[in-house]
Amino acid sequence: MYPFDLTRPKTIADAVAALADEDAQALGGGQTLLPTMKARLAQMDRLVALSGIPEIRGICRDDAGRVCIGGGTPHAEVARGCVDSYPALAALAGRIGDPAVRTRGTIGGSLANNDPSACYPAAVLASDATVVTNAREIAADDFFDGMFATDLEEGEIITEVRFPVPQAAAYEKFLQPASRFALVGVYVARFTDGVRVAVTGASGDGVFRWSEAEDALSSDFSAAALSGLADLDAEEMISDVHGSGTYRAHLVRVMTARAVAAAS
Repeated sequence: MYPFDLTRPKTIADAVAALADEDAQALGGGQTLLPTMKARLAQMDRLVALSGIPEIRGICRDDAGRVCIGGGTPHAEVARGCVDSYPALAALAGRIGDPAVRTRGTIGGSLANNDPSACYPAAVLASDATVVTNAREIAADDFFDGMFATDLEEGEIITEVRFPVPQAAAYEKFLQPASRFALVGVYVARFTDGVRVAVTGASGDGVFRWSEAEDALSSDFSAAALSGLADLDAEEMISDVHGSGTYRAHLVRVMTARAVAAAS
């Protein structure tokens, strides 16, 4: 690992000021960034640790009934704290990585990194959540912008994620056992005005909504409603040593059906 300076701000304002340095990089739980630096695949001159900012950590309900999670909240706290308020999200958080990753990794860090196989992006997109930063609010449909890319500006910090709670929801993940990332993961959320289906792990462009499944499930919320749908285009799926594009396209249908059955 290359040498670097570490800054530990105590407030959002101090963190934003520290990140104004062109050589600075925000550090959430460090579960992606630090291994990358250890492998010398990235070099950062200054890291700004967000873990010591209490105002971006915690879980609550707002006046609209949304579950609001601070961007610096670790996965393990989401898994424990959302069991009653949003069980599907709690179950998702409880299956991220291993205990060490869940203790250190944060929801804000995961979303800002936007790994194409990460779990939280599927929950945010399917739940029609709002990502709140120090500067603005970003709708889920506008936040994700391809592999490892988001709508965040330089120096912008995720302070909170606000989740509307659906009538029914479930996340099913076919995990890659070594990394515990999703080979394919599907999050299904049913609201009064329709169903949202978000897929992670399948496409190199990152998380996406499966609109054909949403239409079918909005009319008939059952696994049988998916039987008439064609598989997604295998050419648009990831194809690697873990599974071909055709395999992943088939898995999307299988995991969607499992998620619907679990939510039902």
